[in-house]
Amino acid sequence: MEKTKARPKRRAKDTAFTRAVRRSNDAVRSVMHASCFLGPSFLGVALFFIIPFGVVVYYSLIQGPMNHSFVGLANYESVIANGAFQTAVRNTLVFTGVAVPLAVVLSLVLALMLECRIPLKSQFRTFFLSPMVVPIASIILVWQVLFHSNGVVNEFLSNFGVGKIDWLKSDFCKVVIVVLFEWKNLGYFMILFMAALNNIPKTLLEVADVEGASAAHKFFKIKLRYLSPTVLFVTILAIINSFKVFREIYLLTGDYPYTGLYMMQHFMNNMFRSLDYQRLSAAAVILALGMVVLIAVLFAVENWFGKDVEG
Repeated sequence: MEKTKARPKRRAKDTAFTRAVRRSNDAVRSVMHASCFLGPSFLGVALFFIIPFGVVVYYSLIQGPMNHSFVGLANYESVIANGAFQTAVRNTLVFTGVAVPLAVVLSLVLALMLECRIPLKSQFRTFFLSPMVVPIASIILVWQVLFHSNGVVNEFLSNFGVGKIDWLKSDFCKVVIVVLFEWKNLGYFMILFMAALNNIPKTLLEVADVEGASAAHKFFKIKLRYLSPTVLFVTILAIINSFKVFREIYLLTGDYPYTGLYMMQHFMNNMFRSLDYQRLSAAAVILALGMVVLIAVLFAVENWFGKDVEG
């Protein structure tokens, strides 16, 4: 009797062990399948992003391309003390601090306007979407015609007794670039906000209407809550595009523009042309760290603001 009782226990143990092995094999098989699908993408990211960034960090810590002796943070100290770098950081922060919030607010306002029944709605939308299909060289040509010292804007202002202004070599230079940035990016951001507005539950807005909620209450308590992920996404895109405004400024002014238009990309481009790779790498790492911190703060703010909506 004892032997017959022992056998079922052994079989139960064997069955549990077999199930554990089977589950382990299934897990390994799932990981292998996922690796097969994710492997090419991860390889591409590692090859074109992670490894190059590691090389940049390495170059920022050595004496130079020909002398690989370790110098610690000396390159970072040299870059931070550089007057051109300080000017570039200051101009970049000012431009980003003005252009990005303005782009987010204006594109949201335009999307809200297009939700309403306004006259010439399609023409209005086409005007802001047209920069998306116009080559950048053509946009620069238009801006040169508008803001040249003998351009259209000065001719128009001369009718009111205003003297000629060399817009790209004066204190108004940032205004010109901000206007260019807004006109070039508002259309795309507006489309993103329009798509987000269409995804807001209509039942919530109908209930708010029944309860007599004001338009301001519906916007701040319902719409803006549901728009918070899109606001975050648009803000990040605007920040990235603001750091890429070097292309437009370069085509307008060249390597060494007016002091007010000297951006981080100018500094890094000039370091590259002079083969000063160690300071270029240090500046790139500082820029990357600044971007990471800024985006992390934006994610934290969005998570706090939209947590009640996302559950």
